[in-house]
Amino acid sequence: MIEDIKKSEAWFLRGQRVIPGGVNSPVRAARSVGSLPLFILKAESSHLYDLDGNAYIDYVMSWGPLILGHAHPRVIRAVKEAAEKGTSYGAPTPGEVELAEKIVALVPSVEMVRLVSSGTEATMSAVRLARAYTRRSLIIKFDGCYHGHGDGFLVQAGSGVATLGIPGSPGVPEEIASLTLSLPYNDLEKVEEAFKKVGERVAAVIVEPVAGNMGVVPPKPGFLEGLRDLTDRYGSLLIFDEVITGFRVALGGAQERFKIMPDLTCLGKIVGGGMPLAAYGGKREIMRHIAPEGPVYQAGTLSGNPLATAAGWAVLNLLSEKGIYEALEEKSAFLFEGLEERARYFGIPLRTTRVGSMGSLFFTQEEIKDYESVRRASTETYARFYREMRRRGVYLAPSAFEALFVSLAHSAEDLERTVSAAGEVFGLLAEK
Repeated sequence: MIEDIKKSEAWFLRGQRVIPGGVNSPVRAARSVGSLPLFILKAESSHLYDLDGNAYIDYVMSWGPLILGHAHPRVIRAVKEAAEKGTSYGAPTPGEVELAEKIVALVPSVEMVRLVSSGTEATMSAVRLARAYTRRSLIIKFDGCYHGHGDGFLVQAGSGVATLGIPGSPGVPEEIASLTLSLPYNDLEKVEEAFKKVGERVAAVIVEPVAGNMGVVPPKPGFLEGLRDLTDRYGSLLIFDEVITGFRVALGGAQERFKIMPDLTCLGKIVGGGMPLAAYGGKREIMRHIAPEGPVYQAGTLSGNPLATAAGWAVLNLLSEKGIYEALEEKSAFLFEGLEERARYFGIPLRTTRVGSMGSLFFTQEEIKDYESVRRASTETYARFYREMRRRGVYLAPSAFEALFVSLAHSAEDLERTVSAAGEVFGLLAEK
């Protein structure tokens, strides 16, 4: 059992004096699970090590990018070799062209791509491009789907704002919020109704093809197909936010897995190999509207920087090897089926959701299909589960509204230890 995290506590106190909340991204504060955050010293393979020397099996994996595990030797070597030549030039490099070529080769709908530094940048830029291309203003998103912290996206967003229990964010003018229509995820009828009313004004529908920021919520059969049909009929664009699902649920992302071709795709996390890098891309006809080829302006000093492109190139090459996704599927199935089995044994109401190597745990008997069903699951039970699992050396997302990620680095022993620890915790929960 892990009891001593005094060094993390001391650094958290120190951080609160100079950083709002003591952390640089709100969920990391672990407030919603009634805990203090861990401060990390290092990571290797499937494990994190905190400042007090405690080891944890990690299922956060930097919120998804580390599909190969922490500090993979080939990725570290690629970054070191790039860093020895300089960290950033503010000028083009062969590495960014090679990474762009790789993305175009792997992601079915992408014919051209622009590299940026964060998922928020990618989604903001894709929406600006969609508005310019269609000459329309309205955007449709879905309740619980999080597309970064751009003003227009903080309307019924999931993830961080859900964890903090707020509906949006002060500082977003009503004039901007009014240009975003947020609808229930997986409810195609509501989308059809909206298009009948305002379809001629809708520039784009942006969607996580597998919701990952209210926990993992898979699309119902026909939902994504329906979005594709509606956007085609009304002349709107379909944007897939694959910041999480890109290269995670399949080598070509959710669009490969579900065989749906969006007009624009946003990528992040895995595409940068754990470094700050993201991308947006799509049909050549649309992408040619971006400056300097077209009039839609977007720029970034560190876009396509050599360290990040080296890491991304290394990861995508490794993921292209035979048998990778079959191995991830096997590991993920073992973990989630094991957790379900232990929960049933102790009579714990648990719903698990999973697509490929990303999944979530919801303490409820209700079917998980949208943001409202997610919000009705017990966050109190998840918080206790989180704390007890962490004491047993298993590090989960410090929020009931986030995903768990399995990596190639998770060993059979890691997975078995995790299921065994969960069994102990389910036993405690049953006694309550």
